[in-house]
Amino acid sequence: MANVIELSKNYVPLLDQVYKKASLTTVLNTNDAMARAGARANEIIIPKIKMDGLADYSRNSGYVKGDVNLTWETVKFNYDRGRKFEVDYLDNEETAEVAFGMLAAEFQRTKVAPEADAFTFATLAGKEGISKVSTPAVLESGEDVMKALIEATTVMDDDEVPEENRYLFITPTLYNAIKGLDTTKSREILEAFTQIIKVPQSRFYTAIELLDGTSENELEGGYKKANGAADINFMIVHKSAVLKFDKHIASDIITPQANQSSDAYMQKYRKYGLVDVYENKLAGIYLHHKPVV
Repeated sequence: MANVIELSKNYVPLLDQVYKKASLTTVLNTNDAMARAGARANEIIIPKIKMDGLADYSRNSGYVKGDVNLTWETVKFNYDRGRKFEVDYLDNEETAEVAFGMLAAEFQRTKVAPEADAFTFATLAGKEGISKVSTPAVLESGEDVMKALIEATTVMDDDEVPEENRYLFITPTLYNAIKGLDTTKSREILEAFTQIIKVPQSRFYTAIELLDGTSENELEGGYKKANGAADINFMIVHKSAVLKFDKHIASDIITPQANQSSDAYMQKYRKYGLVDVYENKLAGIYLHHKPVV
């Protein structure tokens, strides 16, 4: 698809930027020190430990010997996306260097960050075995939100998920609804979370479709809500339950002098990584969503 670039009529650039938040899920990024390379380039292995519980102590024979089982689980990377842009040297010069100068930052903020968040939430939501609301619902009021959060935290408490490092991701509408109650109970509920992060609904779906950028109706790339997916109301995530890190990020700028195919600046970006949930920590994710429409 050809570039559409309007030339500047004046050398004082004012950029009409799109309103977009930066990535909201970086708080869940994993320290990959415990992971090690797998047998193939597209996988890693992570340690899992299982051990026996207490046994009766005998004053005659002493301790009962227990077993410790340390195994390594193989996890495959599940995110590999990229894009290349070219801006002609003269187009860049005649737009007061706005055309290419702002490209990388705008691309990160308006395209990379929203997709990374949407992919993270959809992947966690689609993981079999996580905790979730038994009956999907539209939460109409602050009281509804408060009741749903109490039910969610009760489930996590019963599953012995640690209270610290629980992150609440919630739509701005629902956050403002419970915030507006301004009662002792509502404040107590909100203060129980390590951090509350408001997520625009456009990034908050139970499933998404990543557009390939090559098919006729997918040339613009990016993502969209998948068929049969639901809007997420909120998600509580215990950070230790999530495997989330980038194995490789390439962000290269090639100048016209180094570009062998055209007299243009080139921006190449690629991101290769992983979002998953530890098999033994599925209870660390709680999903509340609306009915599928």
